[in-house]
Amino acid sequence: MTDELFAGIRAGDRAAVARAITLVESTRPDHRERARALLTELAPHTGSAVRVGISGVPGAGKSTFINAMGVRLIDAGHQVAVVAVDPSSRRTGGSILGDRTRMGELSAGDRAFVRPSPSGRHLGGVARATRESMLVLEAAGFDVVIVETVGVGQNEIAVSEMVDTFLLLTLARAGDQLQGIKRGILELADVIAVNKADGDGEIPARGAAKDLTAAMRLMLPGKDVRRPAVLTCSAQTGAGLDEVWAAVLDHRAHLESEGSLEARRAQQQQDWMWALVDAHLTDAVRAAPAVRVHRAEIEAAVRSGELSAVDAAAQVLGLFGHAD
Repeated sequence: MTDELFAGIRAGDRAAVARAITLVESTRPDHRERARALLTELAPHTGSAVRVGISGVPGAGKSTFINAMGVRLIDAGHQVAVVAVDPSSRRTGGSILGDRTRMGELSAGDRAFVRPSPSGRHLGGVARATRESMLVLEAAGFDVVIVETVGVGQNEIAVSEMVDTFLLLTLARAGDQLQGIKRGILELADVIAVNKADGDGEIPARGAAKDLTAAMRLMLPGKDVRRPAVLTCSAQTGAGLDEVWAAVLDHRAHLESEGSLEARRAQQQQDWMWALVDAHLTDAVRAAPAVRVHRAEIEAAVRSGELSAVDAAAQVLGLFGHAD
């Protein structure tokens, strides 16, 4: 089965790619083992794609931007894959968004592949499902892999640690929203684009770009410091999209020229290792027989206030540590 999937992926078979991504997203132990074997086999055929993470303030038009940019890249001869980190419902476990519906033109193309990636119940889920999906897509021949995140938060940090370039999309007249962007998120950005710079929004967008440029000078002072490029664009009209992509490639070229692209990816591999360890340990603790026996009563004691979260965690870890 793994050999069949490998052959299908390398041939660019979309059905095989979809099945492989479903496999790497699975949490079943037997599926995880098959996914590990498949990824090991695919590893020599990965690593050559341009990896871009895209995030932004609510309403910035991320999906519309990715749709327009993706179509443009395909017209230029690229094969484009989009992995949209889709927040999972804590009640049902199901995905909440449907990015394919907002990327209709891109989704319909033969040289594109759009896939939501459920975030799961912890950041390890983002790290594993998204990273492994990216590797499958690279092995299938996609030379541009875009990871879209929803909103601005912890998922953005996880995604920034698995891409080469992190693009922050924002809007003009977004003062309140920009206030809500943590300094750390701005510091993650390698390229900043002010979207919806068309019609009556063009002049405000230029003003916002000027303000952001000044803000980055304050955040990253120094004569020789490389700061994120700040540009304006319109996903609606296509204006500025070529310049934004050129900034992405310029950032990647800068990393390659100073030898830090390889170092960044090596660090990402190390971080991924620990993310997988953390996720595995969390699952192992929850699945331990002794923990499962006492879990309901411990949780009830925490909810009632009879037991603090600190003491409850110590009890759970104690049960796990003494499990046969």
